[in-house]
Order: sequence, then C-alpha cells, then structure tokens
Amino acid sequence: MLTPSTGYLILLIFGLFFTTLTIVMHKRRGKEMTAEQFSTAGRSVGVGLASASIIAAWTWAATLMMSSSTGFQYGISGPYWYAAGACIQVLLFAVVALHLKRKAPKAHTFLEFIGKRFDKKNHKLMMVFAS
Repeated sequence: MLTPSTGYLILLIFGLFFTTLTIVMHKRRGKEMTAEQFSTAGRSVGVGLASASIIAAWTWAATLMMSSSTGFQYGISGPYWYAAGACIQVLLFAVVALHLKRKAPKAHTFLEFIGKRFDKKNHKLMMVFAS
C-alpha cells in the first residue's frame, strides 16, 4: 500500500504534467479557447467518441452490480437480456438527438431548443427540472 503522502504526490505530478501538456497544446494551436469549446471539444467529437461517452456514463456501479445479480439469478442469459433491455433507451436517445439536431442545428443544449420552441414559462420550468 502507498502512504497518503505518496498518493498525493502522484496526483500532484500527474496533475502538473497534464496541465502543462494542455497549456503547450493550447499555445501551439494558436486559437482562443472558450469554456464552451473546452467542454464540447470544439464540436468536433465524432460519433464513435460520443457513443463511447454515453456507454461509459451508462455503465456505472449500480448497472454492473445489477447485471451481475441477474447473472447469478438467471445464468448466462441474465446479463445479456439486461443489457439488451437497457440498450433500447440509448438507441432511442440517439434517434431523438438526431431529430433535434436536424430541427435546431445551432442549439447546443436541450434548454436552448426548449427556449426557442416553447414559451418562457415552459422554458423556466424545464430549467428547474434540469438543475
């Protein structure tokens, strides 16, 4: 086991390394980086990386635990059917996202879409639900 001070030292070294790497890459690129470009990767993320991000966010601890539980309960087919049922939501979300992007290509968030499509009362209501 590592001591706590060794763990913090490793975190500090990696943090400094990746911060320096990001600054150097930013300087070589020569463009101004806004917060929106940073958080959305300049809108240049492909379908594969977006899909990997969705799956990474989807397969968290409770999902893995539930999949293991269905495997223990129902055998090898349990996790398979659990994943098949859960993939339907990811596929439906992708279809809805494509339709939204066609209807509002300049919108970056669903709140921008709601704000343009509906009145201010519904926009404020969705802002409450989104927070």
